[in-house]
Amino acid sequence: MSEFECKVASITPLTDVVYKVELTPAQPVDFKAGQYIMVHMGEKDQRPFSIANPAYDNGRIELHIGADENNAYATEVLDKMRREGVITLSGGHGEASLHADGTPIILIAGGTGFSYTWSILQQVLNDAPETPVSLYWGGRHEKDLYLAQELNALASQYPTFTFAPVVEFPEQDWQGKTGYVHKAVMTDFPDLSNTQVYIAGRFEMAKIARDDFTPLGLQADKLFGDAYAFI
Repeated sequence: MSEFECKVASITPLTDVVYKVELTPAQPVDFKAGQYIMVHMGEKDQRPFSIANPAYDNGRIELHIGADENNAYATEVLDKMRREGVITLSGGHGEASLHADGTPIILIAGGTGFSYTWSILQQVLNDAPETPVSLYWGGRHEKDLYLAQELNALASQYPTFTFAPVVEFPEQDWQGKTGYVHKAVMTDFPDLSNTQVYIAGRFEMAKIARDDFTPLGLQADKLFGDAYAFI
């Protein structure tokens, strides 16, 4: 995969620990919705991050990077971007990109895994707005779901789109779903035989979801996620 350089257009906070990074390449980047790029920190140091923007909007690269004080892996990337103003990338990488075939789509995200599903969602709404698509986004707290307002607006705009926020530790006034995000999917979709599922989050979540979804009829070739190349 060829390398390309991007200017760092902006780095803005989405939460206390998640940052939206806007990068500008010299030329449009060829990638598929749901793929990721590698940030080149050094000759043998390349770090993957999901592309958050859709493939039709390929004149830029948007990343959502979670970087708290205990996450040097991501913090070092942001520091390098801020310090140098340019960054070398390669991509798109990954086989878990959008493979739309007209069947209903379920997107599942934990934390900043949302960036993967955000790219796919925007692509589906642009290319095939008639396709039923549901997005389940899980976070520890309501404030972690940093684009919930935009997603609720899209759900009002597109009758085929449903957004289901899932909070692990809800506040007293929380009226939505609680607990594990993939369990919320199982409650709403006891039969997954006619669906495509795209999932991004911790590897443990992806593995448990695969184990739990199989008895519900989900076909192995209809489950997509970069984690499944490793587990």
